[in-house]
Amino acid sequence: MVCVVVSLGCSPEASWEKTLQAGQQALGQGKEQEAVRLLSAAVSQAEAFGKNDARLGLSLSNLAQAYAMYGKYVEAEPLYQRALGIFQHAYGDEHIEVASTLNNLGVLHRMHGQYAEAEPLLKRSLALKEKLLGATHPEVALGLRNLAILYQADGRLDLAEGMFKKSLTVREKALGPDHPEVAKSLDDLASLLRKAKREQEADALQAKAAAIKAKAAGLKTAASPPTPSSGQ
Repeated sequence: MVCVVVSLGCSPEASWEKTLQAGQQALGQGKEQEAVRLLSAAVSQAEAFGKNDARLGLSLSNLAQAYAMYGKYVEAEPLYQRALGIFQHAYGDEHIEVASTLNNLGVLHRMHGQYAEAEPLLKRSLALKEKLLGATHPEVALGLRNLAILYQADGRLDLAEGMFKKSLTVREKALGPDHPEVAKSLDDLASLLRKAKREQEADALQAKAAAIKAKAAGLKTAASPPTPSSGQ
């Protein structure tokens, strides 16, 4: 009888997973109230698995993301902090979930204008990602970019430029020189150079980014199936 219940998706884990996925979908669709409601329910369901269960950490992290996305930083921070503690207990200090949560906390502090609090969190996250994933992984590029954005916001343009360039290099190695993420890195760097009044350098980078985007769009168009004839 128990097997029948589980196979129908009625087990506590299946119910939690369904609620979590529905909350993630609502978040992706920009439905703030529905996302918060569903992800809060997922947290309540995950509490039954134990206070240090990784599923609870994942639920808390998703709810924190929802709050952060809509600018509710005060609500998001304690959720991320609790998720971090759970992941550290469940996996140890050197795990990708720990690195990701440190990154999310750092970004949260940066968005809240708390640059001194954000920097060590982002640095710890980056160091962990480099150790766990390797120096040329796209997640490392993202970590470098987040530090660069922090330094740019804090007016430390020289440090920001160095981080943006490192992020660009990693993306080129990991994804290839014509990947859309490389174009984003070029645009990031160009935007910074404009702030530093280095217009010619910025123009060259943006032209290169535009060429990558145009090429990517052309490839997508070429890969698309032909439009059926209307018969007219």
